[in-house]
Amino acid sequence: MTHTTDELDQRIYDIIIVGAGMVGLTCALACVEGTGGESLNIAVIESQPQPPTWQAQQFDKRVSALTEASRSILNGVGAWAEIQQTRVSPYQNMHVWDADGVGKIEFCAADLQQPVLGHIVENNLIVSALTKQAQQHSQIELLYGSKVANLSGFKNNQRTITLDSGVSILAKLIIAADGALSTIRNLADIELKEKPYHHNAIVTTVKTQKEHGFTAWQRFDETGPLAFLPLSRRYSSSGQPGLAELDHHYSSIVWSVTAEKTQQLMALNDEAFAGALGAALEYRLGEVVEIEPRFHYPLFERHASQYVLPGLALIGDAAHTIHPLAGQGVNLGFLDAAVLAEELQRGAAAQVSPGNLDILKRYRRRRRGDNQMMFSSMMGFKKLFEQPSLPVRWARNRGLDLLDQATWLKNPIAAYAMRVNGKLPKIAQG
Repeated sequence: MTHTTDELDQRIYDIIIVGAGMVGLTCALACVEGTGGESLNIAVIESQPQPPTWQAQQFDKRVSALTEASRSILNGVGAWAEIQQTRVSPYQNMHVWDADGVGKIEFCAADLQQPVLGHIVENNLIVSALTKQAQQHSQIELLYGSKVANLSGFKNNQRTITLDSGVSILAKLIIAADGALSTIRNLADIELKEKPYHHNAIVTTVKTQKEHGFTAWQRFDETGPLAFLPLSRRYSSSGQPGLAELDHHYSSIVWSVTAEKTQQLMALNDEAFAGALGAALEYRLGEVVEIEPRFHYPLFERHASQYVLPGLALIGDAAHTIHPLAGQGVNLGFLDAAVLAEELQRGAAAQVSPGNLDILKRYRRRRRGDNQMMFSSMMGFKKLFEQPSLPVRWARNRGLDLLDQATWLKNPIAAYAMRVNGKLPKIAQG
């Protein structure tokens, strides 16, 4: 349900989540699903005046490559059915290769005994589906158009958030899901370790001459990786309702390049940029025949020094950001949300306050190491592929080919990235 700020003044909640994006809403829904969740009442605060709207006529510029674990989490909170019925692009294969040689590696869902490697879904569609689910829960109250101005310390087992309107809201636990520039993290004086990747991500949607073949394509060169992520759009060739077909010529692209190359590429007109893009992918999908407006943003590795304090927890981009070259950013966030919710449910079942530090430390132990491992892997990949020396290039290409042939090693790596093996939060286990 949605309320005005006047209705919420001085109200006390079990949990306040700041940020009604993908991770924040997932956490709210996961907290009220299953054992113990019935006793938790939650407010979700969002600075935007209203949730984003999804439009069938165009693709959102930002998409996520969802792992099986993330899909299962979204299914567990009731959002996946609508996403699947609306627009989703599964992919069964991934081709990765080195531009400076012949080294390549290919991943196939069939080799992992899985129907797909993952799903490409537009971000605003995910948020829209999650919002609809949240609005159906009486325990979740959504508050849009409200910015956080102040955060109190932990006193009397609760914290107070003051909004820019002057309204104060109290909670036993504040969860920061408000993104990489988190206001809550800053107000709590939590140190942020930040390293620039010295890359910008250029993002847009394109239509290619050839169909994508339900394949994710990624090419590495010394200026950075280029990814083509498959999208599909419904259309009616006959003009009759109910006879829609799928057009598989669309892809979302993420081109991570140096600042200098970003300026060069953004200065090109659409025709010239499309030509550069097709050449960069070595025309694996033919010419780029259509291109939507582009935008770019700088890339940083960020990791909060602390995930939790008494009555406070960070999840998603508020706790960490990572290079998009493996598409793991939001997937780590979904796991954060699900694990934190699971620990909070465990505490609620034992009648322990959600702000209890011992409960929050369990979340930190389960997530921080996993996130750090992924950060180290991504930084290693980036540094490896930007080395121009001939010995490194030879070793890199040889290594890719050997790994591609060593299915006994390649497949477990892919399974780990997909999270199809190993222990997952209960909400992701059906």
